[in-house]
Amino acid sequence: MKKAIIILLFSLTIVPCMGFGAEYSLEDLYRIALERSETVKISLEDLYISERQKDRAMAVLMPKLTAFGGHTRYSREIHSNTTVLQPDYTNDWGVRLDQSVSLSGKELTAFRIAKEGIEKSMHDLEAVREDYLLTVASSYYTLLKSRKARDIADANVERLTRHRNASEIRLKVGEVTKTVLLRAEAELAGAQSELIRADNGLRLAKAVLARTVGIPGPVEIKEHQPDKDLVTREQELMDILTVDCRLSTTECLKQKAFSERAEIKTVTIQKQIAEDEVKYTKGSYWPDLSVEGVYLRQENTPSTATGLNERMYGALKLNFPFFEGGLRVAEVGQARARARQADLGLTDLKNSVGVEVEDAYLNLLTMSSVIDKLQAESEYAADNYNSITKQFQYGLADSIDVIDANTLLVTSERELANARYDYELAILKLKRATGTLLRTVVAQQKEQTP
Repeated sequence: MKKAIIILLFSLTIVPCMGFGAEYSLEDLYRIALERSETVKISLEDLYISERQKDRAMAVLMPKLTAFGGHTRYSREIHSNTTVLQPDYTNDWGVRLDQSVSLSGKELTAFRIAKEGIEKSMHDLEAVREDYLLTVASSYYTLLKSRKARDIADANVERLTRHRNASEIRLKVGEVTKTVLLRAEAELAGAQSELIRADNGLRLAKAVLARTVGIPGPVEIKEHQPDKDLVTREQELMDILTVDCRLSTTECLKQKAFSERAEIKTVTIQKQIAEDEVKYTKGSYWPDLSVEGVYLRQENTPSTATGLNERMYGALKLNFPFFEGGLRVAEVGQARARARQADLGLTDLKNSVGVEVEDAYLNLLTMSSVIDKLQAESEYAADNYNSITKQFQYGLADSIDVIDANTLLVTSERELANARYDYELAILKLKRATGTLLRTVVAQQKEQTP
């Protein structure tokens, strides 16, 4: 009895720890990746730096209060009759209030640039997150493809093993020649080597996904969304592609991308920053106004009869450099060139995004259209293989027919599996191209959160 209890406790405690790890859905991988990604954390630090840059710009607008003090010891005292001209030593201390501003208000322009920099960093972070989500999804579907390829290769080995055994039996009874058995052995050996490659490819895909997400590998995943029929895919396409405008679908998707893509928002803000930098640089043509208030306390030992022990004064200064060797002209020219670059960069990015959207859209339509054809091809190939196999058993078909039918079946199964996963990935690529992937993932995670 005690032995049985010990075995039961071992099964309930030790064995689960040694068993298979947890399986992750695509949503789980999204959440973990955003929490652990070094790339995302780097972008978060960029946002933090931008926020501190705003604090620095604000500090320039505030007056500076400085406390100072000093001790001066002279070589000797100097007297004139009973008057001390030079004391033995002097202690002085005080406070100073300084503020310097440009009459052009470029400090305010710098503060506005800093705030725009924060907004730009936020959009940069959004773009990094979207790119990373698509990378995770790509690795996820690559793993699914590898797992399916491994299953197909395993099934292929089983079929060719049965064919090899059937050929061996028929050779023994004299119905076929030895070349039939040799061909079957060769095909089986090739299938076995393909199975080894599929196993290694599956291990590599698990390692890549684990590294991408930040999970100690190897990682196990759940199937994301079962096979969809034509009606389901058409409804899904309608939900994705339905846009409220009178333009064509492609043009509507492009307009959506132009308004939603984080990269375009980033470059638009960069263009505004470049224009503000032109204004900031032009501010160097204006004079600087400095305001200064000082309280000074001085103590001499021995004390002097004519010295002032306490002073308080204010000063107003205007500084206007007339000639700097063309420095200001060069700086303004550079700022204007950067503004032109930002404008050209925005136009170029919109053109690139337009092509990316069209490519993603056409790829999605292609994947949706070919799935049913590949499904039919796979079913025909399976029926053809079953028929040829039975004919071979009764001597109505030769080994070449069986091998050709098996090759067609393997090819069709692989193409169908790849098309199904490519369709799912194509949906995510279109969402990424239109700038809605991150928002969609966040909304789904909120719905799943109790």
